[in-house]
Amino acid sequence: MKKILYILVIVTFFACKNEKKETVPTTETTATTDKNDSDEMEDEEELPILTGVQTRETISAAPYDSWFAPTYSTYPVDKEITAEIQTLFADITVKIFMGTWCEDSQREVPHFYKILDVMNISKEKVELITLDEEKETPKHLEDGFNITNVPTFIFYRNGKEINRIVESPVDTLEEDILTILSGDDYKHSYAE
Repeated sequence: MKKILYILVIVTFFACKNEKKETVPTTETTATTDKNDSDEMEDEEELPILTGVQTRETISAAPYDSWFAPTYSTYPVDKEITAEIQTLFADITVKIFMGTWCEDSQREVPHFYKILDVMNISKEKVELITLDEEKETPKHLEDGFNITNVPTFIFYRNGKEINRIVESPVDTLEEDILTILSGDDYKHSYAE
């Protein structure tokens, strides 16, 4: 699967030279490359934009490991707070909306996965959906979720949304998660 995805990404990359956007469907994802002719982008390597339901393995593998791996490995998880979070996580699931093109997503999503790893939380408790730059997917998986900024981490208790972290934490990811799961008053950065 990894080889097939990589080959599709390479084919897409070379097939898009004369088009603004090219979408290549894979089994669960869509990879989109967006070519920018400006000189300021010359030094930056553009990665395909993934859209759709993803796995952690997809965003932590090449070519996305260029941002996932270093961000994940250097994040210093607050183990004292995660011990408190872990006791509250039993009936919690999380839906993450992110953009592989978005710097905030590239920072916060690896941090979030590292927190989950420290707590030994099952990957089945997390659904990951990647969006294009318009914050959409071809199958409109974002419909009804009011996604205004990415990443957005939506926390559910027994299937009901209890709160969300939008774009970046108010304090730290660990503190914000603890506040949300404890039922304390929490307003994300864009709450009115």
